[in-house]
Amino acid sequence: MSSIKDRQRAAARARLEKEMAERAASARKRRQRQAIIGSAIAVVVIAGAAVWLVSALKKDDKKSTTASTPAGTVACSWTPQDAATGGPGVKDTGGTPPANVPNTGKETLTLETGLGTITADVDKSKAPCTSAAFDYLAGKKFWDNTKCHRLTTEGIKVLQCGDPTATGKGYRETDGQGGPNFQYAEENLPAGKNPTYPKGTIAMARTQTPGTTGSQFFVAYEDISADSLPAEYTVLGTITKGMDIVEKVGKAGTDNSNAQGDGHPKLEVDIKTLTMTPA
Repeated sequence: MSSIKDRQRAAARARLEKEMAERAASARKRRQRQAIIGSAIAVVVIAGAAVWLVSALKKDDKKSTTASTPAGTVACSWTPQDAATGGPGVKDTGGTPPANVPNTGKETLTLETGLGTITADVDKSKAPCTSAAFDYLAGKKFWDNTKCHRLTTEGIKVLQCGDPTATGKGYRETDGQGGPNFQYAEENLPAGKNPTYPKGTIAMARTQTPGTTGSQFFVAYEDISADSLPAEYTVLGTITKGMDIVEKVGKAGTDNSNAQGDGHPKLEVDIKTLTMTPA
């Protein structure tokens, strides 16, 4: 009897152990499923949070961009200049152009000179910051009662103007070194074009260092090839009236004060006023 009872107890213990093993296996599977489900939920939550964060940042960026640069405008950077950084020829205007300026529309640049009227078309979409600088400086009468201080008749043929210190009769050694109390980057460069600066082009002068555009500009009175002058100078506009005046000055020649074919124009060009008006 004892052996039968022993066998029954062993069988019962075996069944119990089997049931416990099955329960443990089932519990492990349940925990695994729960862990997998929990992980999946966590992934979904994290992914959703990431999507929300990216969307929120994009909205913030869009709001920030919209707030800082309104539609129809571009941002311009104006680098301050004073006597210490730009030399004694710097003329203080009491401020700078706006940080955001229009990049649509056209204007007419008008030079009233002692030799007659010169006009040019200016496209704000191509050179918005330069156009804004001209609007600002013209409003300050920056160029009024100045004169074109340089003429080149060999290599490149240009008449250069825009120095606020070039005033009165006669010339000084410092003519050509003046500018406003700010500088800005070049734009609308004629890269890949030849001639780079066709006859009648108004372009901005600068030093050999990029980002030094100011108030000085030159008018090409003959085509200028890429070999003669690289595409490093902002194209502001094109002469529409008065090109004969510039050609007349070029024909009269230079005093060669800088070098052969480079100096002050013998036929002086006095700028009475420079204005910018909507076209």
